Amino acid sequence: MTQASYELDVRPILRSGGEPFSAIMQAVNGLSAGQALRLLATFEPVPLYTVLGKKGFDHAAKEIGGGDWEVLFTPHVQAADAQPTPDGVAASRWPEPVRLLDNRDLDPPEPMVRTLAAVEDLQPGEVLCALLCREPVFLLPELGKRGFEWLGGFETDQTTYKLLIRKGAQREAAE
Repeated sequence: MTQASYELDVRPILRSGGEPFSAIMQAVNGLSAGQALRLLATFEPVPLYTVLGKKGFDHAAKEIGGGDWEVLFTPHVQAADAQPTPDGVAASRWPEPVRLLDNRDLDPPEPMVRTLAAVEDLQPGEVLCALLCREPVFLLPELGKRGFEWLGGFETDQTTYKLLIRKGAQREAAE
């Protein structure tokens, strides 16, 4: 089960001329195992990506308006620790993927756009495998909203995120 991310808004610190690095590191050190950090800042904190990357975090950033940024730092997940499906079925019991998408060389948001387009062609019960260069933190909730099940995690090389997506039988009944 995914834990709620911890939110840290450093915008007031930055706007008052302060340095938020110690607050960020304190928040990171206080995270539970597997917990993500949602950071709000007045700029894209690019140097922080390397610092937290060395601590085992991936990041996904987006501008939220007014020059402010939201960055979700998520801990690396081993494939063995991948999320179970809602029905508790292990990926080993899923059928072989009918399609493989290698999105590792694409720039955001192209991997998400390409994956969402491809899963719409799946028949109920079919599985698609997508290879990505980072954890798709914005794609996963969208898949859930659209009724897809997924399993994902980093491969042992720690650079490839393997995502299995299955079209659920419930969508078949709704269609």
